[in-house]
Amino acid sequence: MGRLRFGAFIAPHHAIGQNPTVALQRDLDLVEHLDRMDFDEAWIGEHHSAGSEIIGSPEIFIAAAAQRTQRIKLGTGVTSLSYHNPLWVADRMVLLDHLTRGRVMLGVGPGSLPTDSAMIGLNPTECRELLDDNLDIVVRLLRGESVTATTKTHTLVDAQLQLRPYSHPCFDIVVAGVASPTGPRLAGRHGLGLLSIGATLTPEGFDALGHHFGIMEERAATYGTTVDRDQWRLVCPMHIAETEEQAQQDVRYGLGEWIDYFGKVAAFPHFGSGGAAMDDMIKYMNQSGMGIIGTPAQARELVDKLIAQSGGFGSMLIMGTDWANPAATRRSFELIAQEVAPHFQGQSQPLFDAAARAGGRRDNDNQAQHAAIAHMTEKYEAELAAKK
Repeated sequence: MGRLRFGAFIAPHHAIGQNPTVALQRDLDLVEHLDRMDFDEAWIGEHHSAGSEIIGSPEIFIAAAAQRTQRIKLGTGVTSLSYHNPLWVADRMVLLDHLTRGRVMLGVGPGSLPTDSAMIGLNPTECRELLDDNLDIVVRLLRGESVTATTKTHTLVDAQLQLRPYSHPCFDIVVAGVASPTGPRLAGRHGLGLLSIGATLTPEGFDALGHHFGIMEERAATYGTTVDRDQWRLVCPMHIAETEEQAQQDVRYGLGEWIDYFGKVAAFPHFGSGGAAMDDMIKYMNQSGMGIIGTPAQARELVDKLIAQSGGFGSMLIMGTDWANPAATRRSFELIAQEVAPHFQGQSQPLFDAAARAGGRRDNDNQAQHAAIAHMTEKYEAELAAKK
């Protein structure tokens, strides 16, 4: 494996009732902060109901964020491909690819909120079937093909993109997966990346990691494609502080609302109903491996476990949760950039090695320094004596 990338997966999750204008600006500020902290990627979600996840168009958000950042790559995390005409999805992403000079990525999924799909007359089963159909169309369009096809929601007649992608041959495309084999199957079939949103959210998701890439390889062999672990992204919620006690205090700001949203509002099948005591929620988060509320050392330990469980992957994405207030959230990402990412990117050990080499010869070097000072002092005194 190459250098492990680090990024953020920003749905976003905001407490219901907050000023949405201010919350959206805070999301943009966070992406700017990630860019300054040298994070590699930020993925932005698409949701249309339920009150907490308030970005309806990741493409529009990415266009705004791209103007405020310099190097971070920006992905749709994810475009609910089943909701859209696949021709326009491909066309919009190619436009963004040009506008950002190759800093966009396309993540696709069936749509996670049943209240979203219900408003356009689709149920979750139909969304999953449409994802298969629409993804095939998007991939063909991005290869430059002319597509004639009829799906449950759209008809395309000799559809073709007028622009080729700025990225050569194309920007990264990933398929979302939770615990089921659906995402890995589609990724393998088309030779795409995998975005494991449920990598740690359930024991089933964590246990499935070791099998996901095997499913991708099996499908790739069947369809004559290739898959690459470097294009596998894992998502995990984390909040980091200088001490475990500080981290636990920080998350009292919003952890309960985050769990209640998934358990009581969003109809997300992998969460319970919420309502547990805060101390119990924090303990469960850490002990189950669902996430980390603690220190950089604990975060490094969890990433090591994910690498071992999966066999290796390309990007570690920190889920944006609003567990903590904005200042503590920014500090958490700073600590991840400063004390977690370098451990997995080959930047920490050379510095420790350099310090060890210097420390190992300090006594000899110290003696040499004193000798040099004494020599120059004697030389100067001799010069003074010669003038008398």
